[in-house]
Amino acid sequence: MDTSIVFQFLKELSANNNREWFNEHREFYEKARLEFENILSVVIARIALFDDSVKDVQPKDCTYRIYRDTRFSSDKTPYKNHFGGYINAHGKKSDHCGYYLHIQPGGSMLAGGSLCLPPKVLKAVRQSIYDNIDEYRSIVEDSAFKQYFPVVGENFLKTAPKGFPKDFQYIDYLKCKEYVCTCLVQDSFFANPDFLEQTEDIFRQFKRFSDFLNYTIDDFE
Repeated sequence: MDTSIVFQFLKELSANNNREWFNEHREFYEKARLEFENILSVVIARIALFDDSVKDVQPKDCTYRIYRDTRFSSDKTPYKNHFGGYINAHGKKSDHCGYYLHIQPGGSMLAGGSLCLPPKVLKAVRQSIYDNIDEYRSIVEDSAFKQYFPVVGENFLKTAPKGFPKDFQYIDYLKCKEYVCTCLVQDSFFANPDFLEQTEDIFRQFKRFSDFLNYTIDDFE
């Protein structure tokens, strides 16, 4: 793998985020895109060692378009400044928890979870955490998990969600608006000789979390 072309393209795109430059450098983009798909293919194979459900997932099914949706954004730059791939056995639009690989100069990450869960599914996930709090804590409070994912969620309710007791000892675990985990990595992470070993270890820890959530989420799929 040669991730340097991916980072070089994204750096140049960030400095020249316009259609004229992009069209003139479309061959550069295609080379970077293909290399990102190569990275995804080896990561998928590695994840499949401990999660058989993703073994038939293809890189082309994981990747997101480079084009930004600017309709409702004040930022009208036409292209994303990153490559993202969501490895999900149920498809990248599914609520099912999957594995996310994000390459962006200065902002790369390995992550996963479920964003924008429908209200009834989100409530069911919170109920599952409430009913099985000891099992949930054994995952998210484990040092092996926390070394990669110190915080679960990105946005939180200010008070207890409706239907749950405010005096619940672990109420903060129910305040997540989205159940996601993020492990930020340096750009050099992808050039390390043990890149795949580290990626496997990180995603193995994430799978413990996703298995817990998917037990509930998949009832609604």
